Amino acid sequence: MTVSIQGAFPARRLRRLRKHDFSRRLVAENQLSASDLIYPMFVLMGKNRREPIESMPGIERLSIDLMLYEAEYLAKLGVSAIALFPVVPKEFKSASADEAHNPEGLVQRAVRLLKEHVPQIGVITDVALDPYTLSGQDGLTDDEGYVLNDETTQVLIQQALSHAEAGADVVAPSDMMDGRIGAIRDALEEAGYIHTQIMAYSAKYASAYYGPFRDAVGSAANLKGGNKKTYQMDPANSDEAIHEVAMDINEGADMVMVKPGMPYLDVVRRVKSELKVPTFAYQVSGEYAMHKAAALNGWLNERETVMESLLCFKRAGADGILTYFAKDVARWLAEDQQMDIPDLPNQESAE
Repeated sequence: MTVSIQGAFPARRLRRLRKHDFSRRLVAENQLSASDLIYPMFVLMGKNRREPIESMPGIERLSIDLMLYEAEYLAKLGVSAIALFPVVPKEFKSASADEAHNPEGLVQRAVRLLKEHVPQIGVITDVALDPYTLSGQDGLTDDEGYVLNDETTQVLIQQALSHAEAGADVVAPSDMMDGRIGAIRDALEEAGYIHTQIMAYSAKYASAYYGPFRDAVGSAANLKGGNKKTYQMDPANSDEAIHEVAMDINEGADMVMVKPGMPYLDVVRRVKSELKVPTFAYQVSGEYAMHKAAALNGWLNERETVMESLLCFKRAGADGILTYFAKDVARWLAEDQQMDIPDLPNQESAE
């Protein structure tokens, strides 16, 4: 039941509560904290390696040893979790994506070391085959290049199990195959990984905003101008997203994702309002690149614009946000609260 407020001007002056900083803070409907943030990280093979990503200024691909230092710093800032994305050399890619579930693979080794050295931060792993396939697609393909659903799911199960075995707190299937959440949940239960959480990329759209990410992980060249429209969602659809989310929750997902973020805030709002499940959104690489480019050109105030953008995610209903600004935002929040900002971690502490 909606209650109608009848008060009229001047008895009701809405600007009264906006006059002072303290009262604006008291009546703020939504707040952003470091606990809302998840930091996506690109992991490289080798040691003491860092590579800047041209289309994502300020973001780097890091070898595992350097990633550990970053993770320790993020944990001290209060960031809840990191999400790992591997950068796999061409010689490790194949039509069958076998490297995806190699127990000694890049992600599996990174997870084990993270849980050993920085156990206080949550570790989320990407369950998808695009870093490992020759085609750059998220699954196995037939002779015509069509991504095969059930055959891909069988490999995703093996990949998720290998991540759980390594110690991942959350496996996050981002592939958009039908039925893969139920299959992965059944496999995790059967193998005894009953506490491994699933963050399902349930409403992942076939978006043009992913370009810089594909550059970062090296899948853009493999796609060769192809697209992912036969399995990722049509940007025209909203009701379909609700069906996708509901199916994934029914199959055993603990939380769901809407991706991209800001262009799809209406979907975030619908998921949270209609289904009332833990809902996450991804401020994707294209969103980061646009904000960063505008800031570097002096067209926007970076700090104010980024903070506003993330508050909009919270207002729409997101419980948490994956964003490449997470480290900066956590530091800005600490400054605003006059908290001590931790020094960069000692290299020896992560070895």
